[in-house]
Amino acid sequence: MSSSSSSSTTAVPSAPPVLAEVVRSGFVEGHHRGSLVVLAPDGSVELAVGDTALPVFPRSSNKPMQAAAVLRAGLDLDGERLALAAASHSGEGFHLDLVRKMLAGHGLTADELQTPPDLPLDPVEAEAYLASGHARDKVAMNCSGKHAAMLAACAMNGWDRTNYLDPAHPLQQLVHTVVEEAAGEPVTAVGTDGCGAPLMALSLTGLARAFRHFVLAAPGSAERRVADAMRAHPEYVAGTRRPDTWLMRELPGTLSKMGAEAVQAVALADGRALAFKIDDGATRALGPVLARTLRLMGVDSPVVDRIGHMPLLGGGVEVGSIRAAF
Repeated sequence: MSSSSSSSTTAVPSAPPVLAEVVRSGFVEGHHRGSLVVLAPDGSVELAVGDTALPVFPRSSNKPMQAAAVLRAGLDLDGERLALAAASHSGEGFHLDLVRKMLAGHGLTADELQTPPDLPLDPVEAEAYLASGHARDKVAMNCSGKHAAMLAACAMNGWDRTNYLDPAHPLQQLVHTVVEEAAGEPVTAVGTDGCGAPLMALSLTGLARAFRHFVLAAPGSAERRVADAMRAHPEYVAGTRRPDTWLMRELPGTLSKMGAEAVQAVALADGRALAFKIDDGATRALGPVLARTLRLMGVDSPVVDRIGHMPLLGGGVEVGSIRAAF
């Protein structure tokens, strides 16, 4: 008796390339894979590592676009308040105080925030917060500035504030439009971010293009106003101990925003831009990969060395590091 069978083969996607190595005591004990793109001043792709057309969730790297949307909705924000609207803040006292002022200024309360109660993002601030007797709180959550701005835009327009995070809400539809316009490509998926807000997927090339768009936008436009506020007040975008703050403070004209799951986007003043994602979500690889990319782009500054140093400890002393591998 004979039998016949047919078989088909399914292509297995290749793993992303290694962007960083984990080196302990001279021994490579692990790798961080990912994809990365660099855009030239004219917007063309200058360097691509891995699949830079594959959609990713930019996470908080989308926040400049969300802040631009609240401006387009008519909310009048500038300075530190606009920077905080685009922030993943560390939960330092000046962040929490300004969130509360932003809410009160529009007749809103912290109870209306739909951020999950959390501790400050910065570990130093979290320890001090707990030591002071505080518990997890909606205002302490790192996205509370963004949510306060969204609520204020809803209050100003008479939009429903109870469902402001619904993807069908007028404000979130406006965010969707801003994201697509800035990235120059359609949103390929909509998910839910850690803070509960709608999250729009883009390619890494589209994300870099969006940051380039914000830096080069016409003065007075919503996009340029956001970029200018973030660059003028970077400590409100991140915190006093955060690489985004250091980079924007020490490299004038630079726009920088990291996102959860190890996403990073940066645009330089001349329109060059970069975006990358570490596939396993390890944020410890962000600094070394970012520093290596900036050096490849010709950026030479002590802040690049500071951002790129990610030590590994053994017995409380440095015995190795995370280092870029491309």
